[in-house]
Amino acid sequence: MGIEILDPFLKFVPGIKKPGTPLSFREKLKWTAVIMTVYFLLFSTPAFGVRISSLKSPLFQIINTIFAARLGSLVTVGIGPIVLASIVLQLLSGTGVIKIDMQNPEDKGRFQAIQKLAAMVIAVVESIIFASTSVATISAAYVVPVILQFILGAIIVIYLDEAMVKYGITSGINLFIAGGVAYGIVGGTFNILLPLAEQSLAQGTATAIPQAVLAFLPLVFTIVVFLISIYILDMKIELPLTFSQFRGVGGRLPIPFLYVSVLPVILATSLLYSLGVWFMPLAHTTGGLGTFVRFLATYSNSTGTNQLSGGVIYLIQPQFPTPYTSGYGTYVYQLATGWTYLYPPFGGAPFQVPEWLHFIIYLIVLVVLCIIFGKFWVEMTGQSPKNMAEQLQDVGWQIPGFRRDPRVIEGVLNNYLPTITVLGSMFVGILAAFATISGAIGGGMGVLLTAGIMYSIYQQLEQENLIESYPALNKLVSK
Repeated sequence: MGIEILDPFLKFVPGIKKPGTPLSFREKLKWTAVIMTVYFLLFSTPAFGVRISSLKSPLFQIINTIFAARLGSLVTVGIGPIVLASIVLQLLSGTGVIKIDMQNPEDKGRFQAIQKLAAMVIAVVESIIFASTSVATISAAYVVPVILQFILGAIIVIYLDEAMVKYGITSGINLFIAGGVAYGIVGGTFNILLPLAEQSLAQGTATAIPQAVLAFLPLVFTIVVFLISIYILDMKIELPLTFSQFRGVGGRLPIPFLYVSVLPVILATSLLYSLGVWFMPLAHTTGGLGTFVRFLATYSNSTGTNQLSGGVIYLIQPQFPTPYTSGYGTYVYQLATGWTYLYPPFGGAPFQVPEWLHFIIYLIVLVVLCIIFGKFWVEMTGQSPKNMAEQLQDVGWQIPGFRRDPRVIEGVLNNYLPTITVLGSMFVGILAAFATISGAIGGGMGVLLTAGIMYSIYQQLEQENLIESYPALNKLVSK
C-alpha cells in the first residue's frame, strides 16, 4: 500500500519549519536549553484534579522512567505515543504492508507526518486510559478536564521533540529521558535514601551503621551500572580504510560494540509496558473474556489504582520488590521467597510463580526483544552492511588489499556487523535487567538509558564543536 493515499489528511498536520540556514553550535545549545526548560515546566506542573503524590506504584515509577513522564503532571503520557507510533510504522514498513522509500525525500516527509499523526491518535487513547485508571481516587467530575490536559501535554511533547531534532543538539526523546532520570536520581537520593540512613542511625543499635551504609546501595549500583555502560560504549573495533583518490591517505572505520546503542532497550521496554497499559481498561472484565484477560494481565486495586500484579504480561515486565522501604536484606529475601499468581487461560485454580522464575522469564524475553529490535533498527536506519558499503563507496573509501567494489566492502562488514549487532543487543538487555534487579536508583533501566544517551550526546557535541572549529571538515562529513 502506497502511503501517498494519505496525503489529503497529512496536509492538516502542522509541522515545525527547519531553520533557513545551518545553526551554529552555540545556537543549538540555546535552543536545547529553551526546549528543555519548557519540558521541565510541563514535568513539574500537576494536571488540575490529580494528586501526584498518590501515584507511587512500582509500575507507575518505571513508566515515568521509560516514557520520560511524570504521572499526574502535564507530561503524564510522555514520549510513549512517539515511540509506539514509530514501532508500529516500522513494523508495517518492514513487513511490506506499507511501501516507504526513505531515500525519497517526499516519502520520508510523508512517513514523518504519518508518525506524528499516529502519535497524536495514540496520545488521545493513552490519555483516556491513564485518566480512567490512574485517577480512580479523584472525583469523576475531573476526569474529562484531566484527559484534555493530558492530551494537550502529549501534543506539546510531540512538537518539542520535533523542535529538538531540527534546532537542538540531539533528539528530544533522548534528552527527555535523561532529564527525567537525573531528576529521579537526585530526588531519590535526598528524599528516600538519606532519610532511610538517618532512620537507621537514629535507632542506635549495633547494626545501625551497617544498615545506614546499606541504605545507599541503590546509589552505589547506579554508579556501577553507569560506569559499566560508559566503558562498554567506548569499546569498538576499527577496520583499516584507504582513500582511493589519494595514495597514502588512510583512516579507520570504528564499529562500536554497542552498534545500536541502547535503542533496543528503549523499544523493547516501551512495547512491554504499552501492553500493560493497554490492558488496563479490561481489568474488571467478567465471563470467558475476563478469564482470558486475567491470564494475560491480572490487576489489583488495593491502593485505589489498578496495578499489574500477575499474568503473562506481569512476568515479562521488571516489576520486583523495592529496596527503598525495608532495606536490602528484606529485599533479597522477598526476591528469593516471593511469588505471584498465574491464572490458566480458560479457567481453573491459579498456580504460583516464584519471583526468581519471574526474573528469568523477564530476562529471556527482554534479551530476545532487544536482539529483534536491534537487527530491525540496523536495517531501518541504513546501518546494514550493504548500506554502509554503499556509503563508504560513495565517499571514496575502500578496504586495503581489496578491489574497489561495494560488494567487497559489504562482504567484509558482514563478518562484523551482524555479530556485533546481536552481541551488543544481548549485552544491553542483560545489563538493563541487572540494573533493574539490583534496585539501582533512577529506575535501573533509566540509568542504562541515561548513560547511553549522555555518551551519545557527548560524541555529538564533540563532533559539532570540531566541525565548527574546522569548517573544512564539514565538506568531508556532508559528502
